[in-house]
Amino acid sequence: MKNPISWLVNVLVPSSKSLLLLAAAIIIVPLSGCNQEDGNLELGLLTGTISIGPLCPVETFPPDPNCQPTDATFKTWPIGVWTADKKSKLGILEPNLDGSFNFDLPEGDYFIDLELEHLFGTTLPETIKIEADKTVFLEIVIDTGIR
Repeated sequence: MKNPISWLVNVLVPSSKSLLLLAAAIIIVPLSGCNQEDGNLELGLLTGTISIGPLCPVETFPPDPNCQPTDATFKTWPIGVWTADKKSKLGILEPNLDGSFNFDLPEGDYFIDLELEHLFGTTLPETIKIEADKTVFLEIVIDTGIR
């Protein structure tokens, strides 16, 4: 009878050719399983700033820290991104504390607007066109009506 340890080593330790085939299978199988439609989307970038104010009845210089926008301020004024026909909502702009935002979108036309009715001034609604590998800058200003 053959040595069982020797047989086990020969079975478990593949040849370098087998390792190469295994490595190729590990790389090729996940790639072939990808959804090809999603892989072909050409993305562009919507970037910009959102300014909301005034937040206090009297603005001072330098600005009062209590009168600066917070995360809660931006959530109070949600800005949605929809398809151009406004039938499908794609998301909400989520700005940083300085008001800057980025939103990746596939090529196409989009409608940007406040989600809530607004009685004071704003630069919205806005229609934008996204092109592949290009950036669209949008400056959004919301007047809160505080005087």
